[in-house]
Order: sequence, then C-alpha cells, then structure tokens
Amino acid sequence: MITKQLDTKYSQSPGNIVSDMDGEKVMLSVANGKYYNLGELGGGIWELMKEPITIQELVTKLQSQYNVDQTDCQSHVTDFLSQLLEQGLVSIHS
Repeated sequence: MITKQLDTKYSQSPGNIVSDMDGEKVMLSVANGKYYNLGELGGGIWELMKEPITIQELVTKLQSQYNVDQTDCQSHVTDFLSQLLEQGLVSIHS
C-alpha cells in the first residue's frame, strides 16, 4: 500500500531486466519470473525511479512532460506504484 506521504522516496528494486518494445517498456522480474508491460507512461515513471524519488517529484516531472492535471497525475502515479510494490518491483526509502 502506498503511503499518502508525498515525501517518501521510491526506487527500482534490483533484479529486473527492462527493454523497449515499440516505444513501451517491458520488464522481466528475475525474482518472480514474471513479465510486465509497463507501457509508455509506466516506462517513463520506471526510468525516473532509477534513483530514489518522491511521488511529488514524479508528479512534477510528469506534468512538465505531459498535459495532465496534478490530482489525476498523482492518482495515476500512486496507483501504479501500489501495483509495483505489490509485485516487489520497487523499494521504499524512508
């Protein structure tokens, strides 16, 4: 579950192989042997999480790249991060 604190930092968990397929990111989790299609936007979020980053920083960077409302963007980012956390694909830094 994603914490509502926007200053909590998230980053990629190690052990994932990511590649581009027709402009979308696909990933293989070595830990669980599953493939994931992150899509174009999810792939962009994934790239931004190479280093620990807060939800607020993610939202700000995405808003500078896409014409999206802050509330909608934050909702999509937190939903996406929740899914990644459930699968063990991201790490939380306090």
